[in-house]
Amino acid sequence: MMITDTHSHIYSEEFAQDQDAMMQRAINAGVKRIFVPSIDSSYTENMYAIEAKYPENVFLMMGLHPTYVNENVERELAFVESELARRKFYAIGEIGIDLFWDKTFLEQQKYAFQRQIQLAKKYKLPINIHCRDAFDEVFEVLKLEQSPELFGIFHCFTGSHEQALEAISYNMKLGIGGVVTFKNGKIDQFLNQIDLSNIVLETDAPYLAPVPYRGKRNESSYVVNVISKLAELYNTTSENIAEITTQNSKDIFGI
Repeated sequence: MMITDTHSHIYSEEFAQDQDAMMQRAINAGVKRIFVPSIDSSYTENMYAIEAKYPENVFLMMGLHPTYVNENVERELAFVESELARRKFYAIGEIGIDLFWDKTFLEQQKYAFQRQIQLAKKYKLPINIHCRDAFDEVFEVLKLEQSPELFGIFHCFTGSHEQALEAISYNMKLGIGGVVTFKNGKIDQFLNQIDLSNIVLETDAPYLAPVPYRGKRNESSYVVNVISKLAELYNTTSENIAEITTQNSKDIFGI
């Protein structure tokens, strides 16, 4: 099986001691394509380092994560724009709005989200959306920027059936990870009503490990547990889930 993890922070400090072993476990599990989101400028060199080590497997995004938006937003956005002009990326991400931790910089988050969507259109790239406790605010910005040039992935989708349909209406695929395996995750109750053409796989490693690893450090190899759950929900094979979701990722990222 060729498996694609569309969202994994493999450069994270949590992998400092065993990054190579973690990558080998992923590759051995069939996870040959890992798309890596940006957080802010302080993590960029770590991203470039793992891309250099695994050029056949690691594909980078560029963007400013909403929980890192603060009074330095203009400086960080200028960095994003300079890097986009300098080299190849496969998406703008992860970007969006997060109101779970702090609402202090809500207006700056909305501004940064919209600005980065506009950069995605300029560079003809997909976006990778982070949304936590902020569906209304995210949809508000997407509605403002809605166009045929706007497309991407709604990362770590945890909303309702109605919110799933709304996300898809903005040319977004749903990033499905460990939450689908949780007893209280809720998305498993309706996900099979969403056509598989709208689904991509992700881990969000080192966060949100699927059952049976819930509460532990996540890693890209664990996406096979997400595949097993989706195969059960859609009454199909793991191979079919892997094939369709990898093709969906190719349609989004262009590779």
